[in-house]
Amino acid sequence: MRKQFVSTVSDILKSDKKLVLLLGDIGVFGFKEAFAKFPDRVYNIGILEQSTIGLASGLAMKGLIPVVHTIAPFIVERSLEQIKDDFGYQKLGGNFVSLGASYDYTSLGCTHHCPGDVGILKNVPEIEIILPGSAQEFDRLFRQAYNDGHPTYFRLSEKHNSTSQKVIFGQAKVIEKGKSATVIAVGPMLDNVVEAAAGLDITILYYTTLTPFDDKTLFKNFTGDKVIVCEPYYSGALDYDISEAMKSRKISISHIGVPREFLRNYGSTEDQDKFMKLTVNDIRAKLKTLIK
Repeated sequence: MRKQFVSTVSDILKSDKKLVLLLGDIGVFGFKEAFAKFPDRVYNIGILEQSTIGLASGLAMKGLIPVVHTIAPFIVERSLEQIKDDFGYQKLGGNFVSLGASYDYTSLGCTHHCPGDVGILKNVPEIEIILPGSAQEFDRLFRQAYNDGHPTYFRLSEKHNSTSQKVIFGQAKVIEKGKSATVIAVGPMLDNVVEAAAGLDITILYYTTLTPFDDKTLFKNFTGDKVIVCEPYYSGALDYDISEAMKSRKISISHIGVPREFLRNYGSTEDQDKFMKLTVNDIRAKLKTLIK
């Protein structure tokens, strides 16, 4: 996804003269050609995330389309006030593209982990939140949403699904239909969910746009009386949206996601998946228990 981000934004810089890229000392080498070709629209602001968001809002006020890029905890947790006040409250459009997901930078410890980003940003009214499941999906979703006048958060991950879906911004996709329960697979969780659900009689819905939430697809395709959300961040970020979508029905909501605790273990992201019980076998065992 990281390489696709460079490719997509570099391509749009050629065709859309309103696009301005602001880097937080991340991705500088990848954009070396863009620096040379568009020196007046590509800047490395450095380790000044809060100031960078403020600068981006000023550019948006002048009719430009800012893209801010750095690691997730720096762009979300460190700069939340600026995203809220400078973009959300001012009703400005801009794009915030993060790296690191929940714990891609697992060896760097808590300062570089960010499993709380989705839950945090959902408290900013009218922000859009997108979790592509592959490089191709990022390209499609970014081109569809980058200039829609809203603050938009794109969460990039080192994990990706083996097959790209023809995703549309704001729309969920029906992957499988069953009768026992409804499973929501978010972004790069899809492959593991599909493999874990083999032989289980469940509906699988694939969400890459979390906000705005596609309540119509959930309501129309809901089966059973259980919704199980498989999410690659702290569990529970979609509970309000699901409850509102299904308020005319009696349902239960369960979660398979990152537990709300500090990640104090070191190792690879795969090691963390085992520790967090997010492997295919773990997901399958949880699904079988939850749909009984």
